[in-house]
Amino acid sequence: MDAFLLAFLLGLGLFTLKLRQERRRIVLLATHLRPYQIERLMEQITNGYLRALGEDDAERRAQIWSTLESVEKQLAEQFGRFSADMARLPAQEVRVCRWALPGVEKWWPQSTFDLRVAFDIHARGLQAAVDNADALGPKARAHRLMAEMMLMQHTCHWFCKSRTVASARLLARHRTAYEQVLDAVSAATRRAYRGLVTGQG
Repeated sequence: MDAFLLAFLLGLGLFTLKLRQERRRIVLLATHLRPYQIERLMEQITNGYLRALGEDDAERRAQIWSTLESVEKQLAEQFGRFSADMARLPAQEVRVCRWALPGVEKWWPQSTFDLRVAFDIHARGLQAAVDNADALGPKARAHRLMAEMMLMQHTCHWFCKSRTVASARLLARHRTAYEQVLDAVSAATRRAYRGLVTGQG
């Protein structure tokens, strides 16, 4: 068989497998997210932060921060329950490929990481940011929680697509690079997450 044709058929086969895997993972994640309002809460928090940061009046700005506290708590609580829900899934369904190779989790599981563990890291990071464990000021606290949310979104996109696509979406939507987000989350989140995704944890 012609080498070019063979390469084409191999590439087509890999593309088809990858497309099927992506569809299955998107459905899996969407199904488990459906009972929660995580995306709506994140949007509400993001818009609220933008209003607070753009407000010149200190009293009005403080009111906005205060109003957002209940929404932040709802987000942390709901994501914690979502993470616990995902933790019940079999390990083979939630392996995240470090490289964009369809089916790699079946024959080379060492090249993947566990989405359930990543979500547990995100749940703890979001809760710590909401609780303001490091006693940050309102602006720094908002920056920390935004970074924790962005990193969680990056993980979701990585699971459904690939790390490259997830990083590109992060840059396009938030004008923020993956490494910038990692630098902005808490030290505990950064340490645990880097250890997980690099396999050096």
